[in-house]
Amino acid sequence: MEHRESFLIIFRYLTREILLTMAAVAGVLLLVIMGSRFIRYFTDAAEGDIPASILGTLMLFHLPGFLELILPLAFFLGILLAYGQLYLNSEITVLVACGTSPRRLLTISLVPATLVAILVALCSLWLTPAGALNNAVTLEEQRSQLDFSALAPGRFQDLGAGRTVYVEGFTDNQTRMQNVFISERQRRTDGTPEDSVTRAQSGYQTVDDDTGSRFLVLADGERYSVDPGRFEAERLEFATYAVRLSRADEVVEIDSPEYATTLALLGSDDLRAHAQLQWRFGLPLMVFILTLMAMPLSKVNPRQGRFAKLLPAIFLHISYLSLLLAAQDAIGRGALPVAVGMWPIHAAYLAIGLVMMQRAQQKGMR
Repeated sequence: MEHRESFLIIFRYLTREILLTMAAVAGVLLLVIMGSRFIRYFTDAAEGDIPASILGTLMLFHLPGFLELILPLAFFLGILLAYGQLYLNSEITVLVACGTSPRRLLTISLVPATLVAILVALCSLWLTPAGALNNAVTLEEQRSQLDFSALAPGRFQDLGAGRTVYVEGFTDNQTRMQNVFISERQRRTDGTPEDSVTRAQSGYQTVDDDTGSRFLVLADGERYSVDPGRFEAERLEFATYAVRLSRADEVVEIDSPEYATTLALLGSDDLRAHAQLQWRFGLPLMVFILTLMAMPLSKVNPRQGRFAKLLPAIFLHISYLSLLLAAQDAIGRGALPVAVGMWPIHAAYLAIGLVMMQRAQQKGMR
């Protein structure tokens, strides 16, 4: 009974140290990565490429994709730093002297590792593709719908689909544009190309209540249409001119394994789908392999400091992740057989971890 209680005390203490250190590392990494991505989106919003109102949604749906990469590294460094501090305080020495073997320490570490692996699997198999698809659809809809609320006054801005827009300014309530210029390159119904230029004193956006379609309504202007190669042009003066920007029934379809559900990938014969599937299943497996390598790497003596093995550990993780990314690309291109895939990389690093753990076991981690 006393032995069981002492084991539970050690288990709670070590688990708390690992998870607290992991949370601190994950918080710093997440802040850096999300900050970098937010700056990119904020720059796009400032340039008028996307409306600022969707920045929060984009960042929220990017979060699972960040976590699936951050959590394995954070847990790896969490074990490294937490156990390194225990070595500096001679607590590991006391635990070993009281009969706690390296095998038992590994068993204790595998419990929080299982929890982290479940979180990573939840992200990689479900949340990340769903979030990536939502962001891709949102951005594609913004490009296709030509949301003029994202325009910056006094600048020529390319809205895609051959359209360039210039707006001199907005009214005080930001609902009506002033001095609008639109250049469009499109094709007629017979397939012949057509360039058109539209100028209007003002314009605003509206939604048809019956169809749900969105229109740009221009007032007091002219529209010029020119066919390339011809010396003739059409000129149209208008008091009111409406251009449909989007239809309510338009559906944006994005075909990429990155956005597909895991069940869809399981039933696909595409090489890129197989590569994406192995990547998703490999991330939770990486957590356990990194745990195995972190245990012996955490051993330091008081004169070295707890960060002595930090740099080699980071290089080890970077090499592991880089090889997985290279293998994913090779599988997608057909340069690497699907049956081989990423599994030799996992097996190689598992072997490295087992060898390191075996040497630590022989030395007693003392």
